[in-house]
Amino acid sequence: MTPGFKGSRVLVTRPVQQAGNLCRLLTESGAVPIRFPTLEIVGVQPEPSILEAAALSDWLIFTSSNAVDFAIRAFGGKMPSLNTQLRIAAVGQATAGALLQAGWRVDCVPASEFSSEGLLAEAPLQAVAGAHCTIVRGSGGREKLAEALSSRGAEVGYLEVYSRCRPDVDSTELADHLRSDLLQAITITSVEALQNLLEMLDEAGGGLLKGLPLVVVSDRIKKTAEQLGFKQIAVSGQPTDAAILEILTTLLNGENSGRSN
Repeated sequence: MTPGFKGSRVLVTRPVQQAGNLCRLLTESGAVPIRFPTLEIVGVQPEPSILEAAALSDWLIFTSSNAVDFAIRAFGGKMPSLNTQLRIAAVGQATAGALLQAGWRVDCVPASEFSSEGLLAEAPLQAVAGAHCTIVRGSGGREKLAEALSSRGAEVGYLEVYSRCRPDVDSTELADHLRSDLLQAITITSVEALQNLLEMLDEAGGGLLKGLPLVVVSDRIKKTAEQLGFKQIAVSGQPTDAAILEILTTLLNGENSGRSN
């Protein structure tokens, strides 16, 4: 590890239960993770009729590893027996991994672009006319996936198994870090997490935040960050902790990643 990265303080905004691995990777690489969760994930218990309808779908489409974890909880600790024609899709490799670990097969996952757009580009989801598709997600997620599947002739329903909210976290220490110029980079993994981060600081703190290098995991988040006034934004190749670490290392060592703004 080159000296540009060692000792760098990196703001980790993942939810509490998801921050551990990235913080471990940062510590092992010589950086100093600063934990400040800007999202809290809370389980939601759907009605039994909704769970039953989901298990009878032609497609179950999981939008995140959170969707997998909380679906298992919603089904009472284990996934139900499925009808034989049901197929399972995952929006990315982490989600697919969570499904496989739970003992489920994965019939469709994007080859490269791990997003709703990437999943919709896959051949199996091009031919869904007449199929019943259930999207397993958090409350109030994006509608793009449902709209596209509906336009292709599918009947689309939702199984919402968790909700996201802004945590009640004291931002005094973070504000002190910003005023003292002690942070070197920020990591963000969703638009909502970025918006919450700014709302959890006063105007002065938000202004200081926007002057720091920001690492995001999609072009969609980058576009929002640009609109909010961030100046130096880098997009990781994949939404994984390892990819975030790689782009952080490049960014803080002053090298040209080819994907920064």
